[in-house]
Amino acid sequence: MKATGIVRRIDDLGRVVIPKEIRRTMRIREGDPLEIFTEKDGEVVFKKYSPVGELSPFAVQYADVLSRACNMTVLICDRDHVIAAAGGNRKDFYERRVSAQLDEVMESRQVYVTHAGATNRVQPVESVNRFASVAAPIIAAGDVTGIVCLLQPESGTVPSEGDVRLAQVAAAFLGKQMEE
Repeated sequence: MKATGIVRRIDDLGRVVIPKEIRRTMRIREGDPLEIFTEKDGEVVFKKYSPVGELSPFAVQYADVLSRACNMTVLICDRDHVIAAAGGNRKDFYERRVSAQLDEVMESRQVYVTHAGATNRVQPVESVNRFASVAAPIIAAGDVTGIVCLLQPESGTVPSEGDVRLAQVAAAFLGKQMEE
């Protein structure tokens, strides 16, 4: 664990403020759920809770089936990281942070689809030079919890209407799974 040198006091209601710099660095937004852990030596640890992460084993299988159906690399991400990948060189994507561009797609709550000759391509994962073909936000109980992303093939072909629908169905299905 890394010390920050920041000390905060607990107020009379038991609240503690997480400094803005840490919230920005860790991408903690207002309303984000945090899971609380305690250690025997008295440590209290806050960890971002990922409802999509709870579905990780299931998401891996879903990504694999989706990848085979559309013949593209598929990423399933929570708000911060890739939690499942299938097809192509999937090992390059596991546990990588999502890019600011993909975060904007999630925030928009709209399905992103690339078009022929597009100049505003979305690089979904930091430090990996691949681009999204389709990205469909996962929405559960009215909140964006992640995204299903089909990566553009090396050939650069645009996605079919069927690919777009598959991504939308996958995102809707995963959202429903989190609501139950």
